[in-house]
Amino acid sequence: MAAARNLVNLKDVDKGYGSRSVLRDITLGISAGDRIGVVGRNGDGKSTLLQLVAGIETADAGAITRAGDLGLAMLGQGDDLDDARTIREELIGGRADHEWAGDATFRSVLDGLLGGVAMARFPQGLDTPIAPLSGGERRRIALAQLLLDGPELLLLDEPTNHLDVEGVDWLARHLAARRGSMLVVTHDRWFLDAVSTLTWEVADGAVHQYEGGYAAYVLARAERDRQASAREDRRQQLMRKELAWLRRGPPARTAKPKFRIEAANALIADEPEVRDRAELLRFATSRLGDKVLDAVDVSVSYDDQPVLKKVTWRLGPGDRVALVGINGSGKSSLVNLLSGDLQPTSGEVDRGATVRVAHLSQDTAEIPGHLRVLEALESVRGRATLSTGEEITAGMLCDRFGFRGDRARTLVRDLSGGERRRLQLMRLLMEEPNVLLLDEPTNDLDIDTLTALEDLLDGWPGTLVVVSHDRYFVERVTDDVFALTGDGGIRHLPGGIEQYVELRHAAAAEAAAVGAGGGAGGAVAKSPPSGAVVRAARKEVARLERALDKLADRETALHEDMAASATDHTRLRELQAELTTLLTERETLEAAWLETSEALEG
Repeated sequence: MAAARNLVNLKDVDKGYGSRSVLRDITLGISAGDRIGVVGRNGDGKSTLLQLVAGIETADAGAITRAGDLGLAMLGQGDDLDDARTIREELIGGRADHEWAGDATFRSVLDGLLGGVAMARFPQGLDTPIAPLSGGERRRIALAQLLLDGPELLLLDEPTNHLDVEGVDWLARHLAARRGSMLVVTHDRWFLDAVSTLTWEVADGAVHQYEGGYAAYVLARAERDRQASAREDRRQQLMRKELAWLRRGPPARTAKPKFRIEAANALIADEPEVRDRAELLRFATSRLGDKVLDAVDVSVSYDDQPVLKKVTWRLGPGDRVALVGINGSGKSSLVNLLSGDLQPTSGEVDRGATVRVAHLSQDTAEIPGHLRVLEALESVRGRATLSTGEEITAGMLCDRFGFRGDRARTLVRDLSGGERRRLQLMRLLMEEPNVLLLDEPTNDLDIDTLTALEDLLDGWPGTLVVVSHDRYFVERVTDDVFALTGDGGIRHLPGGIEQYVELRHAAAAEAAAVGAGGGAGGAVAKSPPSGAVVRAARKEVARLERALDKLADRETALHEDMAASATDHTRLRELQAELTTLLTERETLEAAWLETSEALEG
């Protein structure tokens, strides 16, 4: 099989700003078909790496080469849209309506990001001017523009920002099906797992490469630490808690081969649950009593347009719930009602006598820029007590959230957006609330900070409400999911976000079927596969799983042989060659397994 075309090469690349070195001696490449997720802490150089690949930044040392005919495009954290133009001019240019409206890819992007061909999200449809649009609306248009251009190499910096759960799900499916290569920086771990075949970790000036998406990356890191027998206790504890959540949800819906799930489960078989729910509930009840927050028959309207209609929602002690829904369905409004920042048009919100609410909103007030990080935290409280009775000081919380050593003395005005968001969270936690309302808490936070927050919330006794498009975070820290249905109501979803996405897909399919049925003759329903076809597909899935199990056993044996032959370089080369062949075969089998499984589920 011919080698994949090489698109970009970085050799011995260094990059720094002032006296600070960000990337050192980086050598790596991007080949045709690579879908690479980039992870790492805020400030470690993820965006810089993207800009080097794009040619926006130049290296201080080393060489960067690109294929001569390479078409690449980058979505940064800002956008290059022209305020003087309309959406039509930015997306369509001079193309005739019948030309773009008949393009299936074009229609798919409009449906997924912008409310369909009718552009229902925008007051004047395609002729809406760019200038008055919000940051989230501009972000969607810039992303749509990039996807419609169809470059060979896509560079995406936090593409899921400002997208709702449904939008993130659509983007993941679109990118996974897209031909071409991709380099994506994101903190959204579910999204990484859905779109990535390789993972690059940027840490301490270096870039470490792993096969697979986020789940495989976590597993590889834990296995590497185990083999080295030199891991930090705290980091390993966080890692194992991450792995424990790989078991969440039915395996048939994870689109991961059986042998990988078994490998993860074997690694974490003796690990306890991340939260002692009974103990947390007991502690929460003792702090909060029986009544926490009761929203009864509440309605909210803006300019006579109803957002919530006679909603009743009761939150008890220790409840950990997520609130999902499309943009504009009223999620932030409902959270603002609970916090007291918004009064209902009708109905009432009743709060328990001992309730102390802390609310992280999307527009949290600025922290005075002349304060240093530690001072900003100590101005709230010098120390707080966790549910375990452990007392944590402001300095200890700084360390846990990445403000270590001199970073704790950094002026607030010198912090990045992600670091300020991190500090706002820390200040909330130091207030010792017993009800925590988090509206998009994962925005601008890196994965290590998210892991630290999740670990801290594991031992936090109180009532928690999360509004987030980050599926991984939601499944990690909450126990129940509620959806705002878009018609002013609220619904409990026992199946979590997976059930929400399925309901949205079903509603869209039903609407499409009704629309198609209204035409001449209607649409012809696709007949389900015959029993023989289904049985054949099941046999093929079983055969592929047996083959993958055998490959997994052989891979384990190869690693053991390589460890035993560490001083025999000739033997090592032979084993490495065999391992490379095995990994290629495994990738082919996994692709066949995934295709057959999806066809069977469909």
